[in-house]
Amino acid sequence: MEFLSIIQRYHLFLGCNSALFDDVPHFAGKYLVERVIDAQAIPATVLRPAYFMQNDLMFRDVLKGGIYPQPIGRVGVTMVDIRDIADAAVAELLRRERAPHPLPRTTIELVGPETLTGEEIAAIWASVLGNEVRYAGDDLATFESQAAGMMPGWMAHDFRLMLRAFHRFGLIPGKDSRATFEALIGHPLRSYRAFAQEVAANW
Repeated sequence: MEFLSIIQRYHLFLGCNSALFDDVPHFAGKYLVERVIDAQAIPATVLRPAYFMQNDLMFRDVLKGGIYPQPIGRVGVTMVDIRDIADAAVAELLRRERAPHPLPRTTIELVGPETLTGEEIAAIWASVLGNEVRYAGDDLATFESQAAGMMPGWMAHDFRLMLRAFHRFGLIPGKDSRATFEALIGHPLRSYRAFAQEVAANW
């Protein structure tokens, strides 16, 4: 209940749309909190961020070696810069704080300006690094085995289930998600290419 009291105080929660991912613990736990928020009639804003671009910082050495290893699939995943997430959280907290009356429950998807496949991300890194970078493919069993060497086994399996859902459904923004997000933060969404260029310049 302490968690819910924090949400009631700040009227903000980072959630995740689990309509297609109800068998993925990484998403299902957040979706459960959303259901509790609704059941308690808390007039909160739920921010639903997509895949973080900054997740890919861990792949520096592999990328420099010519491989993009994250098996995100070939349907397409929208990726968001965490700085845009921070901007959204600040903007929404201020919007609620300054409102002359309580604002209703709302949900905002935090997405990137494009939806990318694994091969398209590899091509971006190839262009930015000036070297060949290939997509490692969609082998989730190998991914889980390798990931288990860097994190607890349950977490590696959780990530495998998440990526399996990406292979099936992608992570596709809603029709008006990008426009709503940009209107909230007041500037264009940061692109994956811009993120990669910034990162590579410091490698």
